Parts: sequence; structure tokens; C-alpha cells
Amino acid sequence: MFDPTSRYYNLKTLQLTTADGRKIAFKERRFLPQGEDLPLLVEVTIKNSDRLDLIAARTLGVAEQFWQICDANNAMKPAELTAEPGQRIRVPLPRT
Repeated sequence: MFDPTSRYYNLKTLQLTTADGRKIAFKERRFLPQGEDLPLLVEVTIKNSDRLDLIAARTLGVAEQFWQICDANNAMKPAELTAEPGQRIRVPLPRT
């Protein structure tokens, strides 16, 4: 269902049976790690034209891994990480 590089890949698939007997599969809840506990690869200073997917591509090698940067910065709203030029964000070592 999920690609091995997805943040949801390692989560258990659970099942709910409805009152009429239908079975609905879903992934268990993902709890965010503490960003400061993730090993640091680099810190990036945000520029006017920066986007999180481009930072992920440049530092982690894959744009779709932007979620790892969000985790490292305890960010629930990804856009906030690049909203203010000059701010520094953490990029963690890639997780598999």
C-alpha cells in the first residue's frame, strides 16, 4: 500500500469491522518523533525562493522526503519552515 520510503510504511495495518460486517483497513496512528533527538545532517538557512521539497531534494536526495525535515523541526505545518527567510532549519540524517 505504501512505498518503503513512506513515513507510514512501518506502521501496522489495523482493521475495523462495521456494524453491518464490512471490514475497513487503516494504518495505526503515527506519533511524531522529537526533532532534537534525530541525528543532524546539516542546518539550512532559508532564502526567499526556498521550498521544502527543493531543500529535501538538495540535502536528502529525494524531494518526497520533506517529511523528514518536518519531523526534525517538530513541524506540523510544513509551509511554516520556509515562511521566514533567514531562519535556520534542521535536516536530519536520512532514515530508512
